[in-house]
Amino acid sequence: MENDIIFEPLRFRNLTVKNRIFRSSISGRWDNYDGSGTQARINWEEKFARGGVGAIISSFVPVAIRGRIMPNYATINCDERIPFWRKVGERVHEYDCKFILQLSHSGRQQDIGGVENLGKKALSSTSQTEPFHGFLCQAMTLTEIKETIQYFADGARRAREAGLDGVELHSANGYLFNQFLSSGINDRQDEYGGSLENRARFLLDVIRAIRKEVGNDFHLQFKISAVDYNNAVTFWEKPGNTIEDSIQVCQWAEEAGADAVHVSTGSLFPHPLNPIGDFNFDVITRTYDAMLSSGVETTRNYILFRKAFFHPLFNFLWNRVKKQLPPQAFSGDDVKDPKIKQLLIENQGRNLLDSREIKKHVNIPVLCTGGLQQASYIRQAINDQYCDGVTMARTLIANNDLVKSFQAGKDLADKPCTYCNKCLLNVIENPLGCYEQDRFNSYEEMMEEVMSVFHETQFANLSR
Repeated sequence: MENDIIFEPLRFRNLTVKNRIFRSSISGRWDNYDGSGTQARINWEEKFARGGVGAIISSFVPVAIRGRIMPNYATINCDERIPFWRKVGERVHEYDCKFILQLSHSGRQQDIGGVENLGKKALSSTSQTEPFHGFLCQAMTLTEIKETIQYFADGARRAREAGLDGVELHSANGYLFNQFLSSGINDRQDEYGGSLENRARFLLDVIRAIRKEVGNDFHLQFKISAVDYNNAVTFWEKPGNTIEDSIQVCQWAEEAGADAVHVSTGSLFPHPLNPIGDFNFDVITRTYDAMLSSGVETTRNYILFRKAFFHPLFNFLWNRVKKQLPPQAFSGDDVKDPKIKQLLIENQGRNLLDSREIKKHVNIPVLCTGGLQQASYIRQAINDQYCDGVTMARTLIANNDLVKSFQAGKDLADKPCTYCNKCLLNVIENPLGCYEQDRFNSYEEMMEEVMSVFHETQFANLSR
C-alpha cells in the first residue's frame, strides 16, 4: 500500500527502523540455568523478523543473575554472553530487522528465584513485601545501587560489542526501575527516595552511566508505566505515579540522553491493564503451583484461583480499575465478527491516551504498546500523533506474519488474537507460545506450533 505510514521508516537519533511496528518484549524459559542462550531463543526471535517487524525488543534480559524473574532466561551479566547475543543479532539482521536488547532487573518482582540466587531476598528500592504475590525483598544500600548502575552500563557496552542496534531500559511494569520511580512503592529516605526528582535519580543515573560507557551514538530507549495504578488489585496500597509525574520523568530522561520512550502502564506484572484481556483460571490453576514457595501470599492466591466460588471476588478486584478508564479515543475499520469487534473495543490501544500526553511534552519518538493488531487502528494512531510507532507481543505470537499481511492489504488477521493471555499464564511452567486452541484445527497442531522453535532443522528449512 503506497503512502502507508505503517511502512514509512521511523528515524531515531542513532537508528532508523524500516517500518513502525516493533515486536515488544515477552519472555519465555528457553535458555540455560547459567544464563547462556540456546538455539531455541535464536529461532524464537527469528520467526518475528521473518514476519516483517521493523525491530525486535528482546525479552527481559537481566543485567545480573539476582535480577532474573525466573531461571532459564539468557542474561547479559558477563562478557561470555556477548557471542550468543551476536548470533541472535546476526540472524535477525538477515531480514533487515533491528534488534534492541532490553536491559532488565526484576528487583522484588522475582517470580521464581532459582537456586542460583542462593536463597537471598530480592533487591529493591524498598524492604516492603510485594503485595500481590508477597515476594520478600530488602532495600538496596547505596553501594548496591551504584553496583547495579554499573551493571546496566556494562550490559549496554556488551550489547554494542555484540553488534546489536540499541538497548531498552525496562523501567515499567513493576520491575526494579519502576520500584524506584513509583511513589506507591519507593519509601526510601535518602537521595533515591522522597521527591519525584529523587525517585527518578536511579533511572537517570543509569542513562548517564550508559552514555559514559558507550557514547552518544548508540540507541538508548526506556520503557515507562505512564500511570502506576499500584492499588488496582491490592486496593490498600498507595496508587503511585500519575501521568503528570511520568511526563516529567520522560523530559528528564530525554535531557539525560534517552533517544525514545516506550509507553506502557501498571506497577506490577501481570496487571489488570497490562496485559489487557482475560484472566484464565483454568491455566493459572495448572501453572501457579510453581510459584507457591516464592511469596508469602502465593498460597492465598492459589486458593483464590482454584476455588470457583472465589472467582467472582477475584474478578471484581481484577477488573474494577478497567471500569474507571475513559473510553477509547477512536476505533479501527469496522469488523464483521461481533465477538472480535467487542474484543478490539475492550482491549486494543489501551495506552494510547497516555502515549499522546507524553508525546505532547517530549521531542523524542514515542512507542506505544497495548493490544494492537488492526492496521487501520495503528495507522490512525500514528497519523493522529498518539505515537510514532507501536509495539506488539501477544498479537504477533498469535500471528507471526501479521506485519506482512498488513503489507498485503489485510486490516486484521483471519484469526486474530483473542487476548486470552493463555500464552503468558502458561509460561510459568511451559514454553511460550499461543495456547488458544480455537485458533488451531487440533491440539496437536497447536503444540506443533508451540514447539517449533525447539526443532532447529525443521525451523531452518522453513525459514529459507
